[in-house]
Amino acid sequence: MNPDDLFLRRAIELARQGSERGDGGPFGAVLVRDGKIIAEGWNRVVASLDPTAHAEIGAIRTACAAAGSFHLPNTTLYASSEPCPMCLSAAYWARIGRIVFANSRAEAAAIGFCDDELYSELTRHFTARSIVMEHHPLPDSLEPLKCWAANPGRVPY
Repeated sequence: MNPDDLFLRRAIELARQGSERGDGGPFGAVLVRDGKIIAEGWNRVVASLDPTAHAEIGAIRTACAAAGSFHLPNTTLYASSEPCPMCLSAAYWARIGRIVFANSRAEAAAIGFCDDELYSELTRHFTARSIVMEHHPLPDSLEPLKCWAANPGRVPY
C-alpha cells in the first residue's frame, strides 16, 4: 500500500473513532517523519469545550512536546479533511513541509463545516471583518516589541 494511503487511512480512522465517541467533528490527523507516525490527533472540540481542539492542532501540540521543539521540519501532516485556516496557519508556524488530505473543504461544507467564510474573512482588511476590530495603540504599546527585538538572547520563531 502507498504510504500516503496508509497514513490517510489512519487519519480517517481517528476521525471516525473520535466522532463516534462524541469528542467532536469527524476529523483526524497524523504527523509523520521518516515514514513513522510521530503524533496523532482527532477533533475534541465538544469533549474539551475548546474551539481550538482540532485534530491537526492536537497532533501538532503532541509532536512538538515530544520533539522538544516548536518547529516540525521534514514532517508530513495527513488530515482526513482539508485543514481549516487555523490548522493551516498552525502547520505554517510549525514549519511542516507537506500536507496531504483526503476530503476537500467543499465536502466538509456539505455536512455543515464551512471554512470558506473563514478563508474569506482573513483576506479582508481588519475594519471589514465580521468581528469588530479596532486599532487602538497606546503611547508605550511598542515597548515590548522593541525590547524583544533588541534582546540578543531572544528565540526567533
